[in-house]
Amino acid sequence: MSHIVSIQTEVRDPAAIRLACDRLRLPEPVFGQAKLFSRSETGWAVKLPDWRYPVVCDVATAKVAFDNYGGRWGDRSHLDRFLQGYAVEKAKLEAVKKGHSVFEQSLEDGSIKLTVNVRGQA
Repeated sequence: MSHIVSIQTEVRDPAAIRLACDRLRLPEPVFGQAKLFSRSETGWAVKLPDWRYPVVCDVATAKVAFDNYGGRWGDRSHLDRFLQGYAVEKAKLEAVKKGHSVFEQSLEDGSIKLTVNVRGQA
């Protein structure tokens, strides 16, 4: 039986944040207060390539705070890749927790297909 699922990403799991950083070879995320241009935010700070300020993930609210000054201080595509990596890692973590196996496939358009094999079903 096959089902296709769309996932709306809410960044709420520090373990998945860490795995997404590992996956993208980013520095390890750091919890605390991080300075953005004109304010500070508290949460898991993720350093994206060539971004002036970190992206800050508040796992309590799922809010992702950043200031890339309309793209001048950081390419939005890096944030999109991080959010994609987070979603993939979170889905894999949840599937494995439930005893399922997961197969990952990168597609030509940059998307990632996850196939979750539910025990007892092909």
